[in-house]
Amino acid sequence: MNKAINRQSIQFMRPANSRRRRRTGPQSIEDLPPPGIKRWVVRRKAEVVSGVRNGVLTLDEACSRYNLSVEEFLSWQSLIDRHGIRGLRATRLQKYRDRSL
Repeated sequence: MNKAINRQSIQFMRPANSRRRRRTGPQSIEDLPPPGIKRWVVRRKAEVVSGVRNGVLTLDEACSRYNLSVEEFLSWQSLIDRHGIRGLRATRLQKYRDRSL
């Protein structure tokens, strides 16, 4: 009766009250990426867009804080709306833009 434990069975053994929390986006300015970002990964872009949408900071504040143009921010927002967070990946940017032309 010695069964090997695999990943799927571990998920069922987790207590009911230990559910994973779903991230709803930044709730305060401290939850946002720090100013001066040089390498924009998908998660950071999505956090900034979510911060503006949640009212944590305005569009102008975000552009000033992160040295973004309004057009760049709006392109992130548009890519999230059309393709989800994966649309923000730099390696996929050309693929997604080609489809919309």
